[in-house]
Formats: sequence, C-alpha cells, structure tokens
Amino acid sequence: MDLFSRSWTALRAAVAELSDEDFARPSGCTGWLVRDLVCHLVIDAQDVLITLVTPAEGEPNRDAVTYWDIAETPPTGDDPLDALTVRLAAAYGEPWLLKFHLDDVGSAAGRAAELADPGLRVGTRDQVLTTGDYLSAYVLEWTLHHLDLVAHLRDAAEPPAEGLARSREMLEKIAGSAFPASLSDKDALLVGTGRRAPTDAETTELGELAAKLPLVLG
Repeated sequence: MDLFSRSWTALRAAVAELSDEDFARPSGCTGWLVRDLVCHLVIDAQDVLITLVTPAEGEPNRDAVTYWDIAETPPTGDDPLDALTVRLAAAYGEPWLLKFHLDDVGSAAGRAAELADPGLRVGTRDQVLTTGDYLSAYVLEWTLHHLDLVAHLRDAAEPPAEGLARSREMLEKIAGSAFPASLSDKDALLVGTGRRAPTDAETTELGELAAKLPLVLG
C-alpha cells in the first residue's frame, strides 16, 4: 500500500514539473505523445477509484502478478481505446488543464488507496483480487508509465528505486525467470516489456529468457 502511494505520488510530481513544450514530445508508449500518456493516467486514476468502491464476492482468483495478461503483439497505437485517448488528450487544448485534472482525480485516487482495507475483495476486468494485491499490481503500472513519461525528457525525475525494484520482481515472476544481475532494474523493465531492444551482449546474457521477450502486459 505504501509503495503504491510513493510510486503514484512520484509520477504525479513528475507530471507537475513538465513544461508546456514537454507535452508535445514523444513518450515511451508507441504512438503517444506525453500529453496522451498523461490523459491515460487520468483514466487510470478513474479506474482505481472505480475498482476501490466495487466490492466482489467469492475468493480472489488473481493476485498482483497474475492480474496481468500477456498480449501476443506489442501495441501499435491503432487500438480503438488508444486512439480515443489521443483524441481526448487533444480535446484538453492546454497542458495546464491536463495537469489540473490529473492532480484532482489523481489525488483522490491516492487518498482512496490510503483509506482502503487491504483485505477487502474488489472486482475489475472480471477478476477478483484483494485491495492490497490490486494496488500492488499498480506499482508496476505506475513505474512503467513513469519510465514512459521521461523516456525522451532530459533531467526529469525517474521512478523511485524501491518501485523499480518491486516492479522488476513482479516482472520476473510473470516471466518465470530472473533477469541477469548485470541489468539494472530500469533496464530489466525496459527490455523485458519491449520498451527498448536488448543489445547483443544483453541477449546473450538473457539466454533462454530472450525468446520469451518482450512481455506485453495488458
């Protein structure tokens, strides 16, 4: 729960520090500018709020790791929902409006997470999880999108080290194998999720794991 809050607070702080010009720069998400990614974060925050007030019956059938589905192909930006996000982002017009909306809804999502009972069962995407597991899964979401946000921005603050470490741990569990120790947590996440291609040397060190990559999380 605390790591969710630290990761989310750091991501929102990074958005707050963006210049207007930064919103027109590319992000680490294929086909999205920084403004599109920030709009997606608004939608993510809404999803968190919705899920935290959607109690579920029955035993949990997913946890923080199995919450994620693995897609067969990387996103191209042509998915209808991805395209809708781009149109929504453009409709804001001014970057400060996006900042304001993210701060407003994002702060509410952060407060809701702090008040939530970690043992409560919630439902989302036809899944049942404990609140604790759901919020833990979002540590990976926030960390990856923080890396996406700053992918082409110099001097921008990167995700908290503990969020990177926890996200790597979850990604290794999803992969069923550990990444080489020579890869930093950041590089393991970037290479593991296809946000950058591994070098020849990294491919050699990855060994059999290289054939499983990238892990496209959805």
